[in-house]
Amino acid sequence: MLLSRRRRWQRWRRSRPFWGGLLAILAGAWICVLPLAPLKVMLQQGVAGIPSVLMGIVMIVLGLTTWFSPAQRTLAGVLTTLIATAALVLSNLGGFLIGTLLGILGGGLMFAWQPYAAQRAAPRAGEPKSAAESVSGTGNAESAVGAAATAAPPPPTSHHDPQGVQP
Repeated sequence: MLLSRRRRWQRWRRSRPFWGGLLAILAGAWICVLPLAPLKVMLQQGVAGIPSVLMGIVMIVLGLTTWFSPAQRTLAGVLTTLIATAALVLSNLGGFLIGTLLGILGGGLMFAWQPYAAQRAAPRAGEPKSAAESVSGTGNAESAVGAAATAAPPPPTSHHDPQGVQP
């Protein structure tokens, strides 16, 4: 039971930009909480309190968005990086630089994350490794050119034309 929960957790975590979202949530929480600290910690808050709380909340929402909607990771990553950079100016040096650094790193991880690609099947023993070897078995350059010239072009892909006119 415990093992299956752990495997489900690992599968869920690896199927989305988990670490980028986590860093964005931590950055948002750090930026959001600092203006709410006691006055002994924050000597002069001024008007920086409102943007700080709003930017922190938006960063937390963007981090959660990447967890529960990984398809939105690109936009969320860019927005997280921009908000973290803006927090540097608007919010107590971006949570004393910690929130800004976490936000930029998290946004970069969200933006750069890619889902697992399907693994390519390795050629079996005895199968040719390329089209050139399948023509003559030798793999010389002349047969590669001939194989490329005789190969049929791929069929055209269908596309959606919103105005109903096909080329």
